[in-house]
Amino acid sequence: MTHPAPLDEQVDDARMWRDLEVFARYVKLSGSSQERESFAHLEAEMAAAGFETALIEHDAYISLPGAAALALEDGSERFECITHSFARATGPDGLVAEAVIVGAPTPENFAAVDLRGRIAVIDGLAASDATRRANLAGAVGQVHVMPHEHRHEMCISNIWGNPDAADMATLPATAVVTVNDADGARLKASLSGGQTRLRITAEVDTGWRKTPILQADLMPEGRPDAPFILFSGHHDTWYEGVMDNGGANATMLETARLIASRRGEMRRGLRLCFWSGHSHGRYSGSSWYADAAWAELSERCLVHVNVDSTGGRGNTSLADMPVCAELHGFGNEIVSRLTGQSLTGQRLSRAGDQSFWGIGVPSMFLTVGEQPIAEGTANVASGFMGNAGPARKGAGFGWWWHTPGDTLDKIDAEILRRDTRIYVETIRSLLTAETLPTDHANWASAMRGALAPLSDAPVLAELRLERSLALLDRIAAAAGPVPDLALRDLSHLLVPIDYTTGDRFRPDPALIAQAYPILAPLRAAVAAAEAGEEHRHHLVAARRSANRLAETLERAASLLEGLASHREVSHVA
Repeated sequence: MTHPAPLDEQVDDARMWRDLEVFARYVKLSGSSQERESFAHLEAEMAAAGFETALIEHDAYISLPGAAALALEDGSERFECITHSFARATGPDGLVAEAVIVGAPTPENFAAVDLRGRIAVIDGLAASDATRRANLAGAVGQVHVMPHEHRHEMCISNIWGNPDAADMATLPATAVVTVNDADGARLKASLSGGQTRLRITAEVDTGWRKTPILQADLMPEGRPDAPFILFSGHHDTWYEGVMDNGGANATMLETARLIASRRGEMRRGLRLCFWSGHSHGRYSGSSWYADAAWAELSERCLVHVNVDSTGGRGNTSLADMPVCAELHGFGNEIVSRLTGQSLTGQRLSRAGDQSFWGIGVPSMFLTVGEQPIAEGTANVASGFMGNAGPARKGAGFGWWWHTPGDTLDKIDAEILRRDTRIYVETIRSLLTAETLPTDHANWASAMRGALAPLSDAPVLAELRLERSLALLDRIAAAAGPVPDLALRDLSHLLVPIDYTTGDRFRPDPALIAQAYPILAPLRAAVAAAEAGEEHRHHLVAARRSANRLAETLERAASLLEGLASHREVSHVA
């Protein structure tokens, strides 16, 4: 009797390439007619695979950049540029102001210049953290200078998803453009030579529009309300976006087709979601879905698996695939077994469609392969990866990321197959395992590593952080296999303190955040005391965070200890 090949070995390269050829026909701006045509292909393929599909239309606050121009005020020199999603439009007459060279977007560099009423000339990617610093410094315009010949499209909103009424006042308030290295050098030379006034002209179409989400479900036979694994990626793109995110969409379709062929083995359901609004609404699709489906996700969603930019040419380094601590061992085992590479343990960063941490859903993966640092410029193209942690092995994606160059020729069929096999095996394992492969002892170890240095700080002595450290030891000691519904309850406790500031219903800003945001007030109190500054106001917030941490860990330890006692009784019986 012959046995079928492992599911990941059945990945059909030709079928994925046909999907990519369809995606390459469209420029998929959020809410556009071309995006809807491409979504129709997704829906047809998912229905053909046996999934129950629903194409959901919802309101999203979307910003589409248009034409842009940059010149010296007298018009004697012009510089090729692009503007950005959520930058301010200038009107046809443009914005004219004196320009000031900032350099790298560090707090020190911003503090050293007066940007009030001026245009800031900033080195590097137009990322939301850099643009927000310029806003807060009083700039009226920004010019970002790339370190290479390419200009990368960016969404510079600091709001995660759709803004509410209070958020509107914190959206970007300046005109923003990006130039490449050559134009940046000419610009700086002109400014240094005494011509200090620039004219920025930029068109940006920002407002509410309808955008789609495709939801596709495959549940175990006879269990339509089963707990499920969420597998998601965005479908909207900059330009054709064949790598970002056509490769990931091809991976999702192929994974879904193969999983459907083994439906009888599923212990849990599978839900795929294809988002719009990722690129032009700062994750508006997944954020809206987290709000609209909050109760169902809280009740039924066990793990979120995210996928972005699979198959990119030259993306050979897998070491930095991010994963939450409790699923790191599981993810590392799959990547190591299928590819021979090991994960470095990078934390998930505030990027991608990671919109479900507040609800309490553990998450794994985001990006897959990256350019090796030895063969590329470290972390230039994919600037959003820079906050993921130290000791990175990857240098981001290729130069074509977020440019018109992201076309079909940037996909390597062998790398796409490698990446898709990782996702097929990940999803298959999550759907069929008797108990999900979570390791809360590893989670406790990671949290202890972050908390331990603070426990020795004299200024925090009265907070009694040793209690939380003891609770982490209890969690590690009691950790073991956790049934699905108990895992859900445990995740609702631990994931928010791992990745959020605390509100289960409102996402944190789309800005770089330190690991374990719950510890940020404690770190601030220590930093103020060490700098000889007034620290007692920091202690107010630190005490509240310490209380929240201890109370959450107490509940988690009690839950795990109850499960451990049950396992012991069952074993004796």
